[in-house]
Amino acid sequence: MAHSLTLKKSNCKNCYKCIRHCPVKSIRFSGNQAHIISEECILCGQCFVVCPQNAKEIADSTEKVKVLLMGEAPVVASLAPSFIANYDGCGIENIRAALKKLGFYDAEETALGATLVKNEYERLLHEEKRDILISSCCHSVNLLIQKYFPNLLPYLADVMSPMQAHCADIKRRMPEAKTVFIGPCVSKKDEAEAYGDIVDAVLTFEELSSWLKAEDIKLEYGTIPDNRSKARFFPTTGGILKTMSCNEPYYTYLAIDGIENCINALRDIEDGNIHSCFIEMSACAGSCIGGPVMEKHHKAPIQSYKAVSAYAGKEDFDVCQPEPAQMHKSFAYIPQRNNIPNESEIKDILRQMGKNDPGQELNCGSCGYNSCREKAIAIYQGKAEISMCLPFLKEKAENFSDLISRNTPNGIIVLNDMLEVQQINQAAQNIVNIRYASDILGEQVVRILDPIPFLEVQNTGQGIYNSRTYLAEYNRYIEQTIVPDKGSGLLICLMHDVTFEEEQREKKEDITRQTIEVADKVVEKQMRIVQEIASLLGETAAETKIALSKLKESISDE
Repeated sequence: MAHSLTLKKSNCKNCYKCIRHCPVKSIRFSGNQAHIISEECILCGQCFVVCPQNAKEIADSTEKVKVLLMGEAPVVASLAPSFIANYDGCGIENIRAALKKLGFYDAEETALGATLVKNEYERLLHEEKRDILISSCCHSVNLLIQKYFPNLLPYLADVMSPMQAHCADIKRRMPEAKTVFIGPCVSKKDEAEAYGDIVDAVLTFEELSSWLKAEDIKLEYGTIPDNRSKARFFPTTGGILKTMSCNEPYYTYLAIDGIENCINALRDIEDGNIHSCFIEMSACAGSCIGGPVMEKHHKAPIQSYKAVSAYAGKEDFDVCQPEPAQMHKSFAYIPQRNNIPNESEIKDILRQMGKNDPGQELNCGSCGYNSCREKAIAIYQGKAEISMCLPFLKEKAENFSDLISRNTPNGIIVLNDMLEVQQINQAAQNIVNIRYASDILGEQVVRILDPIPFLEVQNTGQGIYNSRTYLAEYNRYIEQTIVPDKGSGLLICLMHDVTFEEEQREKKEDITRQTIEVADKVVEKQMRIVQEIASLLGETAAETKIALSKLKESISDE
């Protein structure tokens, strides 16, 4: 059977809001995606209502209804009494006219079925004297009891819902008819599929509105109130009680709305604290006029109640009450297959989450679960992941960041948009000769560094990379990188101390300069010697020349 709620995976953003609002935690997270566990879900629709990314979708039945309309059988719509709140000012005659344009044979109010259900409740209290009777109009409440409070099933009224009672009544009057329920509820789709062919299809108000818009059919507004419509109060909190006589002696009559309140009431019954009581239970706060499809787009509880109240009357519809057997409905226990870990297994998972003692169990609820232990159980059952713990991830990231910050040889300074020091690691403290980080945290960076490069980066939004700077006050050379974090407005400065490298470079330059000077002196001296030798050689050659000339002359004279 297809689930009435589906998920658009691409839209799921790991916010865990659906888990936080799911009263029975029937959502599993795997691969950073939410998955609805249909076996555990009670179809209250809260995940659909609260999802900020519209990742939850209600299965659309419009095409199924169109197929019904294409058949030969007449199709009759059963219109939930909350329609007057969703289409404020549009009475049944107006809705009927629009539905006939879509191809429906007719449209009636589900409030007719509500009258049948109310009569059967009164019969059970009067004739069978049941100790506790819980209304069974709300399918989500029924699923809650079937799945999570099976020992209370004997207290659940074994009576059709108004939707079923009305559609069954239509088919008694028109055996060939097909029935389509139209209302504000997700769970009615599941109820229609789970209980045979009483209801052939279910549309939400949203689906109907989209269909009318696509066909360019506009609703006519204006109502014609009548006095035969007390059951129209059914979609409001206490609406069932408003239709009942509530005059059985020794019985207490009360109405409870909102799934959390229903759960608390059921626990109270389990504990044996409740007796001689009729309890009207609605999963939605405000009952059906606060239904998930209405609540998502039509959040006006006071206006909705006023619309219902103005449209309702003070008398019952004229109905032909069927035999009790024809109103009977059975509710079976729906078992859950979740294994519960033992204490040792829970503690082992808690340790993996960084919860080594009860003091570390913050129970902050950021993961969607009410407590760290509940989350640990969900991990054991494969419904949650350790990484869903925000404090755990934050502490892990901080520890990892601190480990890098403490051990990197590079100095790290983080400034806010006021150029105030927000963070400084030990390497940076060593560079600027600060003993304790507290001496500079919260102070202006001008106390330790030239602010001009930081102002330049802040004003231009462009980083400065590997700029070699001499810090005269600290007698240090650094390579400085300043980058802006545009998301947070922070400036991050990375400093690499290159003083040793700079000193080695200067020493090398000195040695090179001295070597050049020595070489120049050697060359100069050698040139001087050469010149001296050349001079001496020149004098000797001249004297020899003179001597030889004289010898030549002497020989010639002889």
